[in-house]
Amino acid sequence: MSFESDLLVWLPHLRRYARALTRDQAWADDLVQDTLERALSKWHWGRSGNLRAWLLTLLRHRFIDQLRARREIAVDDETAPWQHLPAPSNEVDGLLLRDVERALYRLPLEQREVLLLVAVEELSYQDAAKVLQVPVGTVMSRLARGRERMRALLAGPVAGDATSTRAPLKVVKHTP
Repeated sequence: MSFESDLLVWLPHLRRYARALTRDQAWADDLVQDTLERALSKWHWGRSGNLRAWLLTLLRHRFIDQLRARREIAVDDETAPWQHLPAPSNEVDGLLLRDVERALYRLPLEQREVLLLVAVEELSYQDAAKVLQVPVGTVMSRLARGRERMRALLAGPVAGDATSTRAPLKVVKHTP
């Protein structure tokens, strides 16, 4: 197989990761195109190893460069566009998917990236560490915190949340 055909194999994975990062189809497509152009221009350097991890690394770096150029940061508040997306047509599955998506985008960017790479893209911890340029232990820690936060977000309102309908806990003193 040629390098170009190897790139085509990973194209759906690149598109999925780019869409998950950008939440915008046009931007994601541009990001993938930029990544592929960069990969084609840099392949002559004798790149070896895990092509998928290398491509995801290129894509992530390009995404960060574009964020810096736009002077944007990840928005994790109630004004974020994904907080107001309509549910897909299949209501039960659509509502669950919307809840998962909202919870995912409420995570800090570091935890979100690790979850996307390990849980969605199915990269090993070692490959995710290479993509993110962090130690494997950091990947494991971010993943554990991200999963725990996702569980908490999907379980219901967080204590102290204004939308919480739970009664406050009552302190009971134990007398011997």
